[in-house]
Amino acid sequence: MDESLGPGSAAGAPLNDLTKKGKSMTNKMDYRLHLLAGGAAFALAATPAAAQDATAQPAPADSAAAAAQPASQPAAQPQPVQVAAADQPAAGARPNQQGLGDIVVTALRRETNLQRTPLSISVLSTQALSDRHVQALGDLADGAVPSLRVATFEARNSALTVGIRGIVPFDQNQTARDTGVGVYIDGIYLGRSQGLNAGLFDVERIEVLKGPQGTLFGRNTEGGAVSIVTHQPTGVFGMRAEAGFGNYGSYNGAVHLDLPAWENFAVKLDGIIEHQNPTVRDPLSGQTGWNFYNRYGGRAQVRWTPFDGFTWDVAYDQARDENTPNYSQLINYNPQGRVIGVYDPTTNRLVAPGSAPGAPTCSACIAPLSPLVVVSGDNRQSVAEIGVPQQPSVDKTHGVSSIIRYHLSPALELRSLTAWRGVTTEQWDNSGGPHRTIFAPNALFSRYSLSNLRQTQFSQEFQAVGSVGHLDYTFGLYYFLEHARELAATPSSNRWNANGTGYTIQSEIVIPPVTSGNQGWDYPGSWFVQRASQARAKSYAAYGQVTWSPIDILHVTVGGRWTRDERDGTLYTVSNVPTPYALHYRNSRFDPMATIAADLTPDVHVYARYATGYRAGGANDRSSDFRAFGPEAVKSYELGAHMDLLEHHVRLNVAGYVMDRTGTQIDFDFVDTNLFLPGTNIPNPTFNLHTENTANAPGVSRIRGLEADLTVRLTRNLTVGGSYAYTYTHIPLTPNVNPGPLFGVPTQVFVVYTPRNAASGSIDWNSPLSDNGTALRIHLDAAYADPQYSFQNETVKTDSSFVVNGRIAIADIPMVTGAHVTVSLWSRNLLNETHIYRRSGANDAVLGDYGNFNPPRTFGGEIAVRF
Repeated sequence: MDESLGPGSAAGAPLNDLTKKGKSMTNKMDYRLHLLAGGAAFALAATPAAAQDATAQPAPADSAAAAAQPASQPAAQPQPVQVAAADQPAAGARPNQQGLGDIVVTALRRETNLQRTPLSISVLSTQALSDRHVQALGDLADGAVPSLRVATFEARNSALTVGIRGIVPFDQNQTARDTGVGVYIDGIYLGRSQGLNAGLFDVERIEVLKGPQGTLFGRNTEGGAVSIVTHQPTGVFGMRAEAGFGNYGSYNGAVHLDLPAWENFAVKLDGIIEHQNPTVRDPLSGQTGWNFYNRYGGRAQVRWTPFDGFTWDVAYDQARDENTPNYSQLINYNPQGRVIGVYDPTTNRLVAPGSAPGAPTCSACIAPLSPLVVVSGDNRQSVAEIGVPQQPSVDKTHGVSSIIRYHLSPALELRSLTAWRGVTTEQWDNSGGPHRTIFAPNALFSRYSLSNLRQTQFSQEFQAVGSVGHLDYTFGLYYFLEHARELAATPSSNRWNANGTGYTIQSEIVIPPVTSGNQGWDYPGSWFVQRASQARAKSYAAYGQVTWSPIDILHVTVGGRWTRDERDGTLYTVSNVPTPYALHYRNSRFDPMATIAADLTPDVHVYARYATGYRAGGANDRSSDFRAFGPEAVKSYELGAHMDLLEHHVRLNVAGYVMDRTGTQIDFDFVDTNLFLPGTNIPNPTFNLHTENTANAPGVSRIRGLEADLTVRLTRNLTVGGSYAYTYTHIPLTPNVNPGPLFGVPTQVFVVYTPRNAASGSIDWNSPLSDNGTALRIHLDAAYADPQYSFQNETVKTDSSFVVNGRIAIADIPMVTGAHVTVSLWSRNLLNETHIYRRSGANDAVLGDYGNFNPPRTFGGEIAVRF
C-alpha cells in the first residue's frame, strides 16, 4: 500500500536514470579520522579513470544526495533525494498538472516513482508535515499513517515506542535489546528509543516502509522502517525562516540557510527551537509540570563536488530536548468493589470497618483513599492535586556522517557511508503522584523514576549500485558497533501524614549510607541504584538485491542478506548490590526476499512480495538476573496494487498481507504494589520492587492485515484523501516467567498499541488569491483508532480516539524585497477530544486503574519568510 499525505508536494519530481532501466566507540579521534580517510581513499581510487572516461554519465546534481546515505544500522538505508519544488517542475514532469503529481522515494536504495515501487510505503511530504504542525516524531501519535503507531514509553516523552503492522515492542527502552521498527534520519539508524522525540531538522519527507525490510535494511526492521529525509545543500543562496507562538506559552522558530557554492563547496545551516509550557500544572512551587518541552538544535552540512560524478557530503548535528512526562491519573477507585478497610493503630494493620482493636486483618479489604486524591474518570486534569518534585528530563543527541559517492560509469556507482551517533539521557520522571500507590499512614509515595543513559554507535558501509542491460542491482557490506550504559533509581519523593490529609516532600540529598528506605535524588551520591547495566553490540552484514526486467512490463526481484550479531553485556548492580550477571549472545542469520511485479497498464501496477526480517536477541536489564532471550523472526507474504485512475485524478493503493512471527519477545511486567511486608499486613513504605522478565513465545504469532489509501483531486483546488488499516494479531499462550504462584502458567498476552481498525482522512483547499502567486490554503485532517492494549499481559484497553487537526494559511505573499511571506493559523486536536492512550489495571486490587491522556487542544499562529 502506498500513500502520499500532502497533495502535489512532489509533482513533477525527476526520476534518476538508474531507477529503470568517547571514544569513537573507543572515543579516539585519530580512529575516526583514519576511517574517514579510508572512506575517501575508497572513492578516490578510481578518480584518474573517471577523468579520462569521456563516456561517463554522472548522476544529476539534483539527485546526488539521493544516490547514497549514511547508515548506522546493519542494513541498507534509503538515501536523501532532492525533489523539485512544486512551483518549479523539472524535465519529465507529467504534463497534466491538473492531476496528482508523481512522488519520488528511495526505499530501494535508488530513486523510484512511488507508484512503481513494489512495496507498501506511505509518504508524509513537507507540506503535510506543516499542515499537521508536526515538530517531532511524537506528533505522529495522532494516527496520520494508520499502520504507524507511535506512543510514549511509560508516560515519559523522552523515549518513544514505534511500531508498524502489529510489530510494536512493549519495552525496547533498554541497553541490551533492540527495536522492531528502525528509525532513520538521512539513512542513519537511531539505535535507542531515547532521543527519538527531538525536534526535526528541515524535513523533506518521511517515508514509512511497511513490512519486513530484512534484505536492504537488516535486523530490527521486522515491522518496517521510518526514514526521515531532510533537505540537502543546493549551492544556491536561499533562506527560509519561520516564527510562531501559541497557547500554553508555546513558541517555535527555525532558520534554514543555503550559502552560494564556493570552489565546489556548498554549505547549508539549520537551527530550530520549539517550546511549550506544561499542560498539567504542578502545584509544588518551583517544579515543572507535565507535558512540557523545550527543544533546540543545529546542523551544518557541507557538500564537495570537485568534478562531475563525485560528491562528498559531511554533516554534523547536535540537539537538546528538555521534557517532562504525561501526567498519570487515577481513572477509578476500587473497581472490584472490595470493602474499604480501616487501619488499626494498635496493630498497624488493615481491619474490617467497625472491628474492635486487635481484630484479625482483613485480606479482602481495600485500603482507604486519601481525601486529597482526585478520581478523575474520563476527565483530563489541568492541575495536579498533589505537588511533587520534578525537573525536566534532558536528551542530548549528536551525530556526524561522511558520505562519498562516485559515479564510475553509467553502470556503476560506488559509495562509502560512514556515520557516528550518540545520545545521552538524564531522566527525571515523576508522573504518578498518588495515583499508583495506596494511602498508608506515614508511607512514602510518588515514584521518581531516574535514569542516566549514555549510548554511542558507529557504522561503515560500502555499496555498489547500478544497472546493466535488463538488470538493476544493489550490493553492500556493513559494519555496526554500539555501546550503551544506564543507571536507574526509583526513590519515592513524598510522604503521607497519619490520616492522608497532608504530605511532606522528602529530601533530595541523603546522608550515606543510602538504603532502600533512605533514598534521595541528588545524582549520584544519594541514588539507591535499582539497576545498572552496560552492553556492547557488533553486527556484520553482506547483502545483495537484483531486479530483472525480461520484458518492459515484468519485473522480478530477488535478494538476500547475511548478518552476524554479537552482544556482550553485564547487569552489574541490582537493588544497590553489586551483581555478576553477564550476557554473551551470538547469532547468524540469512534473510531472503523475492518480488514479482507487473505493469498491467501504464497506470496500474501489481506485485506479490515475500520477505523476512528479525529482531536480535538480548537480555532484559529490568530483570533481577539479566535474563537472556532469543531473536524473533517474521515471514511476510504480501499482495498489492498501485493505481492511478481517471487521468491521474484518482490514486488508489491497496495491500493485503499475512505475517507469521516466531520467537515473539514477551515482557512480563511485575510490579510489587503490595505495601505490606511479606506474610503480614504491616505497611512497608520503604521499598517497591519493579522487575520485568522476557520470554520467547512458543509457536507462531499471527498478524493479518489489509491497508487501503485513496487520494482524489476533485477539482483544481480541492483534494481529499483517506487511509485505512485493519490489523489482526494473536500471540499463543506463553508460560509466565515471573516468580510467584503464576510461574509457568500459560498466559494470554497481547500486542500493544495496535488497534484492530484505524483510519485517517484529509481535505485540502488551495486556491489563488491574486496573479502574483498568493494563495489560500485550508487543511483539515482527522484520525480514528479503535481501543487497544497498552500492556502485553493486561486485558485492559485504552479508549478509542478521534483527533482532528487544522491549518489555514495565506501563502507566498510577495514583498518588495523579493521575499515571500506565508501567514498561518494552526490547531492540533482542534475539537479538544479526550482519550486515554495508555491504561493499566495492575493495581485494581489495591487502588484502581491509572492512565495517561492525550494532549489537549493546542493552537497558534506562524509567519514564514523565504528568500
